[in-house]
Parts: sequence; structure tokens; C-alpha cells
Amino acid sequence: MLRVAVVGSGPSGCYVAQSLVQQEGEAYVDVLDRLPCPYGLVRYGVAPDHEKIKSLQHSLRAVLEHDRVRFLGGVEVGPRGVPAARLRELYHAVVYCVGAATDRHLGIPGEDLPGSWSATEFVSWYSAHPDSAGRSAPPERRGVPADRFVRDVRSAVVIGVGNVAVDVTRMLARGVAELSPTDMPQAALTALAASRVTGIHMVGRRGPSQARFTTKELRELGALPDTGVVLDPAELALDPAYTDPAGLPATQRRNVEVLRGWAGAPAPGGARRISLRFFLRPVALLADAGRVGAVRFERTAPDGRGGVTGTGRYEEIEAQLVLRSVGYRGVPLDGLPFDAASGTVPHRAGRVLRAGAVAPGEYVAGWIKRGPTGVIGSNRPCAKETVASLLADAPALVPGGDVSADPLPLLRAEGVEPVEWAGWRAIERAEAELGASLGRGVVKLPDWESLLAAARTGAPDRAV
Repeated sequence: MLRVAVVGSGPSGCYVAQSLVQQEGEAYVDVLDRLPCPYGLVRYGVAPDHEKIKSLQHSLRAVLEHDRVRFLGGVEVGPRGVPAARLRELYHAVVYCVGAATDRHLGIPGEDLPGSWSATEFVSWYSAHPDSAGRSAPPERRGVPADRFVRDVRSAVVIGVGNVAVDVTRMLARGVAELSPTDMPQAALTALAASRVTGIHMVGRRGPSQARFTTKELRELGALPDTGVVLDPAELALDPAYTDPAGLPATQRRNVEVLRGWAGAPAPGGARRISLRFFLRPVALLADAGRVGAVRFERTAPDGRGGVTGTGRYEEIEAQLVLRSVGYRGVPLDGLPFDAASGTVPHRAGRVLRAGAVAPGEYVAGWIKRGPTGVIGSNRPCAKETVASLLADAPALVPGGDVSADPLPLLRAEGVEPVEWAGWRAIERAEAELGASLGRGVVKLPDWESLLAAARTGAPDRAV
């Protein structure tokens, strides 16, 4: 028997569990998650109007319902929960699939002004991540109004030109008719429905040929009801590849073709405008009455080596809301080594390295292994590589420790009360009932208190 703990229940963690039970008939896997709900960024990162991508939950569910896989939610690993060293005592191997838990900062004056947020915070709000409200919210974010992002906002600036930037831009422009059928929490839906945002500026420091969004995401901006997309052909032409995109990779070439079509079209109508801007680098957020009032940008130019250089020319864009979307970053895990430069755990084919030597029984997969790159599907080969390493090591791991006992009773004896699968199913039922009461479909429970209260109804014989 091989007992493995997988820390993290997003796609990476589920793919590790799936690969383990498929390849090793004696493997038993506990998938631990700090949250009481599974699926990671598929539940709390994918935009609510992207139902096709969110449907990946169905295949992840099949993994977590396997008879040799067990979901244990609400279990924190670290100094406030189960120490990493204790997990190694309870399991033959531990695989960390915790993603990249924080966002990158701009490092410019005014970034901490009220009205300046990370895109991650905005996504967590409209996705009902329990940390965005309640007991686990940062102190400076507790007690803020439910419409904290869009209150009194006319113009918004989104800094970044990746898919997350496109997502938050689209959410700001969506109307209630398109958002009501989603699982968006009611408070966020109400706030966005009442929003007076009419101008959204999505800004990149480099050119259109270097933008990170995918063509499908980009095209969605042009299909939003009552919303027009605005571009400056002269600004686009600063990118040499914009004029002749033939040599670009397929995705970038298609992106440029979409942008060229929009730039050559008549001026769009609609109540809202999305302005796509390029070759502008943020240098400061400017205050107005104690909060963000504008963003100052420096015009950049291609440097001939794939980067940009400043030109010394500046412009300001009005904004009462600024969302930065300039990438994610891993954070140190208590009890594990960490490479601060890459934001990852040092490893060799998924095996954790301590001072350059393999640490027996410790593994990583997903973003904490390779950095925040790729799409959801990129986690599958990443997980398979790690599992291959783990199974190759298994003969040395199993005889090396006395792990015959089921870890769950031992964890409970130490005060850990996980949300098991029955508790998660109870949360699902509560969200369906909430949606029905509001005349909507499934509506997410927005905070820790309501999630744990619902989970308790699925575990009547034990406190959750």
C-alpha cells in the first residue's frame, strides 16, 4: 500500500491523484485543501461567464470520487495547521500542488491608494472566494462595502494584456442580463448591475504582437452587448510586427489580425467603451480626494530586442479604479525550500531538492514547480512527470516508514476536522438552494461562515 498526500485540489492536484491511482493499484491518495471546496482556480479563478472551462469541474469531480481518492477540505498545511513534517510522518509521500498564491506588484508611487487593487482581488470578489470577505480577509479589506470595487467609478484602467486582464475587463463591461445566469455571488452581481463604469482602458507596456491574451478571449471583447472596442491605429503601428504579422506565431498573428480588423472599422457605438492601449508603461497612480484619480504612463518604444525603452513622453488616463494584472508569483511554503528568484520550490523532475539533494518523499507539481505559466491543460504532463518520479521512488519510500494506519483518525485526534466529500456535496446543495431562492441557477456561498455552516449539514455526526 502506498499512501500519498496531495496538497491542493486544483487541476494540478487532481491530475496527480488521477495519475497515481491509474498507474498504481495500491495507491491511496488524500487530496488536502485549505478551502472547504475543491477545484482550485477552476472554481475561484475562471470567469463565471466561461461555462465551458468551468465544466472541467465534472472531470475533476470524477477523480475526487474515485474509491482510492479522498478529499479533505478545510485543512491548512503549515504553522497554523498541519506541519509539513507531520504530513511526512503520516504519508509515504507528499506532493505539493499549491499554485502561485500572490500577485506581482507594479512598484510605483500611489499603488496603495484606495481604488487600486490587484486583478486577483477583483477575481476573488466576483468568484466568491471566501478569503475576499469575512474572517480571512486582510485587515485593511475587512468591513469594506460590497460594491467596493465599482462604487463611484466612471473610468477604470486595467494594467496588463493577458487573459486575466481580458477577464476583468469583460466583467466590468458585462450587463446584469449576461451575468445573472452565472454562479456569481449575489452581492457582486448587484454591485456590477448598478455600476456606472462607462470607460475601461486595458493597457500594455509592449506592443500588440507581444500581448499574452488568446484570440478567443480577445474576440469576446468585441462581442459584448452595448460595448464598443476602441484602438488607435497609429499606436498599433508602432509595433513592426503589426504591419507585417506573417512571421509571428499563430496565436499572436491571429491576435494582430483581430486588432487590425477593429482598428479599420467605423467608430463603435454602445454605452460603454473598451480602449485597448499599447506601448504605455505605468509610472505613478495619482490621487484625487484621497483615492485614485488617474494613472500616469510613459510612452515606450520597441528596443529592437523584444523589449521596450522609455521615451520621456507621458500621458495620464482618468481612473477611479485601477486593476493590475501583471502576473502571479509563488510564495514560500513553511517547511519547504524556496527559490525566491523564480517563486518556485527547487526540484528535479518534481522531486524536491534541499541544498541540491533530493528530499525523499517530497514532491511538487503545477505552478509551484514550474512557475505561473501555461494553461490548465499544461498541468497534466507536469503532473505525470512528478508521478513518474514518485512511483520510481516508491520501493524506497514504502519500507522506509510505518504508514500502515489511516492518517485521518490521527489527524482528527490532533484537532483537525476536515470537510469531507459529503460536506462538499452539502455545500453544493446549499448553493443550488440559494440560487433557486433568488430566481437564478447555482449561486456561490460567499464566505467562510456560510460554507462551513453548509458543510456541517453533510456531516451530522461530527463537527466540521
